[in-house]
Amino acid sequence: QVQLVESGGGLVQPGGSLRLSCTASGIIFNVYVMGWYRQAPGNPRELVASITSGSGSRTSYADSVKGRFTISRDNAKNTVYLQMNSLKPEDTAVYYCSIPQSGSWGQGTQVTVSS
Repeated sequence: QVQLVESGGGLVQPGGSLRLSCTASGIIFNVYVMGWYRQAPGNPRELVASITSGSGSRTSYADSVKGRFTISRDNAKNTVYLQMNSLKPEDTAVYYCSIPQSGSWGQGTQVTVSS
């Protein structure tokens, strides 16, 4: 059974930083593309960033976060990260990690950007 557990959310002031972590179990982690999504109240869930499997992983980002967010993975720890810098109030949302190929989702972690 696949499990994804996110952590690292919280309240941060505009311009601040947070690092989200998502640890997976029950899968061969390094063969899967991993994604970070977010959902703000009243909005559909959107893809924020993704990272391919294997060595030399390729990354992609939503235009709204390019240059501010960085996705990375540590296959030895079965963990994917989302480093978020220069946070804006519009980044406020519940952030989820996912394995798109399996349709697996974590429980989500709240990120609130507010002064």
